[in-house]
Order: sequence, then structure tokens, then C-alpha cells
Amino acid sequence: MEDTRNDDLRDAVQFHGHLCPGLTLGYRVAKAALRELDAVRPHDEELVAVVENDSCAVDAIQFITGATFGKGNLIFRDYGKHVYTFYNRRTGKGVRISENYRGPENDARFTELRRRQDAGEDVAREMEELRMEKTAAILRTDDREFLTIEPVGTPPPAPAKIRASVRCSQCGERFMESRARLTDGKSVCIPCYEKVRH
Repeated sequence: MEDTRNDDLRDAVQFHGHLCPGLTLGYRVAKAALRELDAVRPHDEELVAVVENDSCAVDAIQFITGATFGKGNLIFRDYGKHVYTFYNRRTGKGVRISENYRGPENDARFTELRRRQDAGEDVAREMEELRMEKTAAILRTDDREFLTIEPVGTPPPAPAKIRASVRCSQCGERFMESRARLTDGKSVCIPCYEKVRH
């Protein structure tokens, strides 16, 4: 597949571990976001990505845009949607990108392959061929055919704050103070709090 010669896509594949439709979708979304925001991969928190799923696409978005959980500029909302919102803190500009891609799960061939797989048949080669076909389609399709790109009028999220750590009165482990829960007047971490409540 000739598109893998692009250094940044090849490096994103290496970061993720394999080439697949999800990674390729995230790659295209990230490149569209950088273009729309007139940005390059920043060194710090100038670019913010709000992702609404935890699919393979997010690995490409992290790799291409530099947004990470550790820097606080990758925000996860567990909505299960291929929707991605990006902000350029330098310019205040934002863009929301949603996908209209028909993935393998929306293909009758995929349904048939899953049926055969569930019946015990080895269809791994055919599944991989279908995934690569979908991956190639994502790489060659014009953005306007499978992405909806809209400007965002809201300001970017505030930069991440460094919070104090406290020690859990139950397990003794340190955790972020803002996540503390009270049990019998003592600060506990969320896992210990949930154990007490159940």
C-alpha cells in the first residue's frame, strides 16, 4: 500500500503496532485537524484533542497531534462516537470532526465472515484482506467524502492543573487530592471508597 511510505503514517503504525482501518481513520482525522487549525504538531499543550471513543483512531491522534493524557491535552469522553474536537490554544480556534466512514462492520462481507468465524471456520486471511481494503479506501478517499468538519465556537478547555497528592487512609497509596472521597470522615481513594459502598 503506497500510502504507508508517508513517514508520519509509518511511524504511527509503529507506535500503534499494526495498520488497520481505525488507525488510518485517526491519522486522517488528525491530519485534517492540523490543516484546519493551521497548526503543526506542538511540543507542549498548545493543541487539545477531545476524543469521544477509545478506539485505534486515538493512537494515531495522539501520535500525530502530540496530545496525551500525561500533558492533560487529550480529553476522553466515553460516548462511543467517532467524533473528535480539536482546539489550538494559540489562536483560540476549534474544529469538530465526525466520520461518515462505512467500516467493515457495515459491510455484508464482514457479517458473513463473522458468521463463518463463529461457526468455527478459519477466515483470518479473508478478514485481514477486508480490513486492508477498508484501510486503503480511507487513505485514498477525499476528506469531504467521509469526514464532517465544523468550526467550534466554544473556547478550548482550561490547561491541566497539577494537583496535590494525598495518602488514602485505607490502602495507604497516594492519589490526586481532587479525587478524594470521604468515608467516616477520612479521605480515601476511589477504589477503596467503592469497596466500602458495595
